[in-house]
Amino acid sequence: MTNLKIGRNATTRRLLAAVTFYAALSTIAAQAEQKKAEEAGVVLPEVLVQGSTYRTDTTESYTTDLISVGDKDTRPLREVPQSTTVLTRERLNDGNYTSLDTALKETPGVVVLSNDEGRSSLYSRGFEFDSFYLNGLPTPLSSIYGTQPDMVMVDHIEILRGPSGLFGGSGEPSGAINMRLKQASDVPRVSVDAIYGSYGNKRIEGDLTGPLVESGALRGRLVGALSSKNGFVDDTFNKVGVIYGTLQADIAEDTTATLSVSHQERRIKPFNGLPTLSDGTLLNLDRSTFTGADWNYFDNRVTNYLAEVEHRFEDGGHAKLSALYSRADVDFLYAYAAGAANNAGVVTSGTRWLARDYQEDSFALDAHISRPFELFGLENNIIAGIDYRGSDNSLSSATGVISGAQSLYNWNTGIARPRITLSAPSETETRQTGVYGQWRIKPTDQLTLIGGGRFTWFDSETGNSKVSANGEFTPYAGITYDLTNWLTAYGSFTEIFQPQSVTNAAGNILDPRTGKQYEVGLKAEVFENANATLAYFNLTDKNRAVSDPNNLSYYLANGEAKLQGLELEVSGTILDRWEATAAYTFTDTEFKNTNRAAGSEFYTPEHMVQLWTKYTFDDRTPALDGFFIGGGVKMFSSFKNVSRTAAGGATSIEAPGYAVFDLQAGYKFNEHVTASLTVNNVFDKTYYERVGGTSVFNFYGEPRTVVLRVGTTF
Repeated sequence: MTNLKIGRNATTRRLLAAVTFYAALSTIAAQAEQKKAEEAGVVLPEVLVQGSTYRTDTTESYTTDLISVGDKDTRPLREVPQSTTVLTRERLNDGNYTSLDTALKETPGVVVLSNDEGRSSLYSRGFEFDSFYLNGLPTPLSSIYGTQPDMVMVDHIEILRGPSGLFGGSGEPSGAINMRLKQASDVPRVSVDAIYGSYGNKRIEGDLTGPLVESGALRGRLVGALSSKNGFVDDTFNKVGVIYGTLQADIAEDTTATLSVSHQERRIKPFNGLPTLSDGTLLNLDRSTFTGADWNYFDNRVTNYLAEVEHRFEDGGHAKLSALYSRADVDFLYAYAAGAANNAGVVTSGTRWLARDYQEDSFALDAHISRPFELFGLENNIIAGIDYRGSDNSLSSATGVISGAQSLYNWNTGIARPRITLSAPSETETRQTGVYGQWRIKPTDQLTLIGGGRFTWFDSETGNSKVSANGEFTPYAGITYDLTNWLTAYGSFTEIFQPQSVTNAAGNILDPRTGKQYEVGLKAEVFENANATLAYFNLTDKNRAVSDPNNLSYYLANGEAKLQGLELEVSGTILDRWEATAAYTFTDTEFKNTNRAAGSEFYTPEHMVQLWTKYTFDDRTPALDGFFIGGGVKMFSSFKNVSRTAAGGATSIEAPGYAVFDLQAGYKFNEHVTASLTVNNVFDKTYYERVGGTSVFNFYGEPRTVVLRVGTTF
C-alpha cells in the first residue's frame, strides 16, 4: 500500500523485545511440558467438553453465552442488570466492519456521529464514549485523534449502556465498550479474507493461529490487515495497516499468561464536514462536495502492549493481574469552511485551517480476585480489586484563516499551504487510582442481590491548572430474579462522575458532574440460541457547568441533562439457520438550566430501529444448498445539535429522519471458501448522518456501495 509505512525504529525495538519475551515464555512452557511428561510417563487421550463459550470466532452465531463488560467475571447476559449488546465475529464479518465506528453504526442504542472512518464520535444514551476497553482494561478514546482500533484483531465487541463507574471510576455516563481481542488457539487454523468494493475499497486480512508445542500449552496467533479506500467525498482517502500478535502459555495447571502486541497506522486525507446557513439550515449539496485543501492530511500511529496473568481456583473463582500500555502519535493539517454559507452557497469568511502534533502515553493496571463462597447456607460471590490508570499527553497546535470567499459549488482546493508555527507543547498528566468491591448474594435460587462500591482518587494537571477528586465514592446496586428458567427480571442503580476544570466566582473548581441511572427490565433466553432484552432507563447528568450571569468569566454547577427511554433487543438464532439482530430504542432528551452552557447539546434520535437478518440454506433445499441471503434496515427519527454560547445565544441544527436498507447474498462453496456480495444503501438514499455547527461537522451518509468479500479458512 503506497505511502503507508508500518513500523518505526522505536516500534521495531518494542516488537523485538516482545519476540524475545515470547521466546522466553516458549522455552519455559516447553521445559515445563517436558518435565510433566517425564513425571507422568503416559499421555492420556484428549477429552473435549462442550459448554458455554466466551470466544465467538468459531461459533457462526450472532449471540454469545457469556459477557464480561460491566463486570470482572464472564457471566451469562441475564446476570448483568444493565442493557448490553454483543457484536460477535460472525456479525462483524457479515457487516464487513473494519473499524469500531463502522461496527457501531448499526448497533442498538448507539449513535455514531460520522467523520473520517476511525475518527467518528460514538454516543450512547446522549453521551460520548471517552474511553474503550481492551480485554477489560481502559484506554482513552478521542475522535479527533483517530485512536479507534481496527476490527481484524477483535473477537467480539461488548457494549454496556449507562453509567459504569463501579469498575471504571471517572468518565461519561454513556457506558462501556469492551473489545475482546482474538486469542491464541490450540487448534491450527489459517484464514485469509479479501474485500473489494465501491470507491476503490481494497482490503486483505490474514489470521494464523495454533499450538507452538505439541501439547498446546503454548499457543500463538498472528493477525494483519492492509486496506485502502477512497471516500465518496471528492479527493478523500483512508488507508490502514495493522499487525497484531498474541502468545498464551499455561505456566501452571490453572494459571495462564498472555502477552499481546498490536501496531496500527492510519493515513487519511480528511474532510471536516459541510457548513450550513447562519441560522442552522442544512444545505442541499452534492454528496461529493469537498471543503478542504489539496494539502489536507492526517497520520496516526497507535501501539498497544497488553500483559495478563490469570489463575483459576477449583471453586470457580479466579485472580487476575493485567496491564496495558498504549502509545499514540498523531499529526495533521487540514482546512475547512471558516464560517456559515450565505443563501448563494458562498462562505465569505474564508477557509480555516488547523494543525496539531499530539503524543499520548496511557497505561492501565488492574488486580482483582473473585471468589464464590457459602455463608449461612446461601451462595455468595465477592469481587475485590484495585486499579490504576494514567496518561501523559503533549499537544502542539496552530490555527488560522486563509482569506477569500469560497463557493460550495466550486470550492478551490488549490489554496496555498500556510506557513505553520506550532505552539510550545502543552503537557497534561492524568492519574486515577481506585479500590472497588462487588458482593453477590442469592437468598433463594431465583433471587440475586448485588451491591458494590468504589473509592477513586483522581488528579489531572495541565500547566498551572489542577483538577482533583479525593476518595470519590461511586455506589452500585442491582437485583435479578429468575421468573422462569429462561426469563429474568432485573433492576439496577449505577453511577459515574466526571471532574470539571472551570471555577466559580469564589475561585473554587466546580464539583464533578455526576451521572446517575435507574434501569429496570427483562432479559430472556429465547428460541434455541437467542437473547432478548426489554429495558426502561432513566439517566440524569447533574452539576453541568453554566455561565454565571453575574460573573460571565465564571461558572455555576446548575445545568442538568435528563434522558429516559425504552429499549427492545433480540439477537441470535431465531430459527434453525436463521440469524438476526433487531432492536428498537426510544429516547426522550431534556436539558435543564443550560441556556448559558458553553458548547453544544446533542439530542439523540427519539426513535431508532436497527435490524439485520441472515438465512442460510442447506440440503433440505438442494437447489439452494450453500447459499445465504441477508438484509437489514437502519431507521432514525430526526435529531439535532444545539450550539450554545455563555452569553445565552443558541443555534439549532436539525436533521430529518431517514431509513437506509442493505441487502446481501452469498455462497459457501465448501468448508474452506465463502463469498458474499453486499449492497449498502440499496435505494441510494440521500440524508444527513451527522449535524454539528454552522461551519463544520455536517456529514451526508454514504451513497449506495457494493462490497465483495471472499473468505478462506484452513
